[in-house]
Amino acid sequence: MSITIANPYTNAKVIEACRAKERWAQKEIYEYYYPKMFGTSLRYSKNRDGAQDILHESFIKVFNNFQDFKPDSNLEAWIRRIVINTAIDHFRRNKVRRTEDLNGVPPIRTPQPGAESQATEREILVCIQALSPQLRTVFNLYVMEGYSHKEVAQLLGIKASTSRSSLVKARAQLREMLAKKGIYHE
Repeated sequence: MSITIANPYTNAKVIEACRAKERWAQKEIYEYYYPKMFGTSLRYSKNRDGAQDILHESFIKVFNNFQDFKPDSNLEAWIRRIVINTAIDHFRRNKVRRTEDLNGVPPIRTPQPGAESQATEREILVCIQALSPQLRTVFNLYVMEGYSHKEVAQLLGIKASTSRSSLVKARAQLREMLAKKGIYHE
């Protein structure tokens, strides 16, 4: 027997009830979007506990600001934006200032075709989580979310050159971690 949860976004009654801060509607939205948004928050955190902290704080923001959601907009995209912004806020609160230098970073090499297909999603996620908070956040914003280095710099309060440097280091560290697992070959 399979159970399908209807997408609450298609139900105007649920949307209006969330605007009225009705708990039953908030529960429906939370239960429907939690699994999808957990994956997003997990990419930005070092572990599951950190991801849950980000996600719970995000849903509090979602429900406190539901009146700002435009009914003709995409609810999932709106919630995802809140999750990403909350993850950035966590990064800013926990940021340790340090200067980074490109010396010592190995040059970028092109992997063998299909090398990334040898890695499972879980293996890649574990490697991303092992990155430092700055490298992980820059990598996610640039590679996964599609922000430019200028936008990443503005979001994180760093220079665009620091964003580029962090991305180079993140990619190098990810290649190294995947190579140690026998997944990536230079």
